[in-house]
Amino acid sequence: MESLKNNRRSRSVLFCVFVLCIQLQLSLTGHCPADRRTWVSFKDKCYHFVHGEEDKIKSYTFESAKTLCRGFELLTIQSAEENDFVIKYSPEVWKGTVNVWLGMYYDTNSDNMMWFGDDPVLFTNWEDSSPSDLVPLETCVSLHSNTGKWENVSCLEEVENGVVCETDQKEEVAKQKPNALLSALVILSVVAIMGVSAVIWFLHQKHNLGSTILTAFEYHPPFRVLDTDQSCLVEAEETDSVP
Repeated sequence: MESLKNNRRSRSVLFCVFVLCIQLQLSLTGHCPADRRTWVSFKDKCYHFVHGEEDKIKSYTFESAKTLCRGFELLTIQSAEENDFVIKYSPEVWKGTVNVWLGMYYDTNSDNMMWFGDDPVLFTNWEDSSPSDLVPLETCVSLHSNTGKWENVSCLEEVENGVVCETDQKEEVAKQKPNALLSALVILSVVAIMGVSAVIWFLHQKHNLGSTILTAFEYHPPFRVLDTDQSCLVEAEETDSVP
């Protein structure tokens, strides 16, 4: 009996945890900046592809590209999947091939290329070419949208025609209308918990008090009805007592 109660209690607890997990998953959502610009989400990041003029290619220096991001970072790429995402989405924004500035710089402390934010370079996709003759401090990197390959370019002298800004997604509580499925799950969970609790209480009382819990519900007449023989005897006694 005790094992049966423990099993039912554990099931009710697991059900409650399941409902709470669903509610938490529905209430949290990835959030991109709401600054009236178009942001595209991919995994845990948001990207803004800066649109140029439709009829001509507009070029940007490295410094002007950083200014266009308005406090956000230039594009950083940490995986082949992210690199492919930029290549596949580029035709949605630009006509033809563009060279996109990457947010990479030369770190004099480590003598290596680094991403802005001092993130290490974990993924690269360099073109098959001879090493760059650029001075390290003037070395920047651009991405070719047609091949996805990276190229060393001058930070001071080169101009590129593609700018992509990025930022991390932020989780926030979604302000949305109550979900019908979520409401139904919550109601069902409450009913299930109340039902299981009532059964456990009933079995516990029965185990401790035996059959006394049942006798409390037996029917007791409001008065006692005399047997037939006894009622006749009473009537006879009343008759004899009459003068």
